Amino acid sequence: MAGQATAQRGGKGTDKSAKSGRSGPRPARGRRFRLPRRRGLLVLGVAAVLLGAGVIWLLYGSTWLRVEHVKTTGTRVLTTDEVETVAAVPIGSPLISVDTDAIGERLRQKLPRIDSVDVVRSWPHGIGLKVTERKPVLAMKNGAKFDEVDAKGVRFATVAQPVKGIPQLELTVSQSPSLRRFGADRLVLEAVRITGELPSAVAKETRSVKISSYDSVTLELTGGRTVRWGSDEEGELKGRTLGALMKARPKSVRFDVSAPTAPAVSGS
Repeated sequence: MAGQATAQRGGKGTDKSAKSGRSGPRPARGRRFRLPRRRGLLVLGVAAVLLGAGVIWLLYGSTWLRVEHVKTTGTRVLTTDEVETVAAVPIGSPLISVDTDAIGERLRQKLPRIDSVDVVRSWPHGIGLKVTERKPVLAMKNGAKFDEVDAKGVRFATVAQPVKGIPQLELTVSQSPSLRRFGADRLVLEAVRITGELPSAVAKETRSVKISSYDSVTLELTGGRTVRWGSDEEGELKGRTLGALMKARPKSVRFDVSAPTAPAVSGS
């Protein structure tokens, strides 16, 4: 009986080994996966090449992603036709090949009224031109016409009549030593800064800015009133002082804020 029990236990052990499948040598794992891995990499490589070729053809060779229209926004004085004619966007060309930097540079050079422009691709068929025009803050007499000057001191356009409410700039510095030292452009920029520092109520009544030297600036207001401003130093303080004097002495016709801590008024 003991022998049979032993035989039965041995038989059960043999059956476990058979069921577990552990009999015999184990296959080498490296050999089992090496060949499929190489094939997989090869397939992935081929697929990547085909995908890249397809993308290149889609962007450059197909008719699906080509320029069909141009949209211009932000113009106020310029017309969209003017902007788009100068931009010369190549209609029908692949959208990806359009040189947006060259278009922007061309617009800024040929249309000085443009302060900045963003040239953007509008997929799948458009080019967008987002224009920002310069705004005049002063007007300079130029023969029978006027040169418009922006907040950077740039003279960007010549017009028959200045924009209503824009002060006129008069440079009378032909014999002034400051012209040799600072130059006309520097003095124009000084006038721009002065008008930018005026309180809004004073700015609305300013008709002209006269400069004969760096430290000799005079404002002409409505009603024949004049303001001796001096240089552009302490501009904000001078603006506040002038505003206060005009309220306190509304009938005065001459103001002096060249020394803002010791201003003066006269006339009535």
